[in-house]
Formats: sequence, C-alpha cells, structure tokens
Amino acid sequence: MSTPSPTAPTVAELEEQERRLTLPRFTHADAWTLGTLLVELARDRDAPVAVDIRRGGQQLFHAALPGSTPDNDAWIDRKRRVVERYAASSLLVGTRFRAKGTTFEESSRLDPDTYAAHGGAFPLTVEGAGVIGTVVVSGLPQLEDHALVVEALTRFKTL
Repeated sequence: MSTPSPTAPTVAELEEQERRLTLPRFTHADAWTLGTLLVELARDRDAPVAVDIRRGGQQLFHAALPGSTPDNDAWIDRKRRVVERYAASSLLVGTRFRAKGTTFEESSRLDPDTYAAHGGAFPLTVEGAGVIGTVVVSGLPQLEDHALVVEALTRFKTL
C-alpha cells in the first residue's frame, strides 16, 4: 500500500521530532526490535530500502530489501556521517542550511562524496547520554526515508 508523500517539515518541526523521539535506553536487543520494525513497515509498502542501525562505531543491524542496491549503502554512509558530525537528523541539517538561504553542499565545506544532508538518517538519542548512534533508511525520496524512520521510532517508543 502506498502512502502519500510527506510535505517538507520546518526546522522547528524537525527539532521537535528529535526531542520527542529521545529514548530512555538503546541496547543491542533494541536495535534488533527497531530494525525489524523498519523492515516490516518497508515490506508492507513494497519499499526498496536498505536499513542501517549503529551505536557508536558498531553496526548493530543492517537489512537490504528487494529493489535496494549498493548505492543505498553508499547513501546510508553519507547521511550517517552528517548525523555523527552535527548530532541532528540529516534532514534537519539540510533544512537548517536551506532556511539560511543556502545549501549544505554550497556552505558546509564538506565533501559531498562523503556527506549528504538528505533525509533518512536520524540520531539515536538517549536520555542523559545524548546521541549514541544512528538509524538510517535509504531507497525512497528523502522525505519518505525520513518519515519512515520517524514512524518506526514513534512506534518503537510505545513497545
């Protein structure tokens, strides 16, 4: 079943998502639960995505669904590096640059082959610890990648 394309959220809306989706903890078992939830949501929509979850430098979950390609893994790496550098979602970082009348590519002074401020990478933030990792989806248009991660994190928080 196809979902309607989301509209571009504002800086304030994206910042509120990050506050709302702060977690009380994040374990290896939580990575499996969140990752399988993302895979289930993507399968329900026939979404050709790759999913990656990391804590610190360790990859805790990775899945590539039918239709995804090695390019999705390259996008995952580029979007993940933005979250690691800015401690904010890749969509929020790009939106902040656009709100200033520029783009990430023009003004960040970072190599676009290494960093991509496109939606789909979200910080895993734990209360009292800050950003401890990332969850990334690649394979859909950037707003849909971001929305899928937010939906999964929202559901994950209620488990």
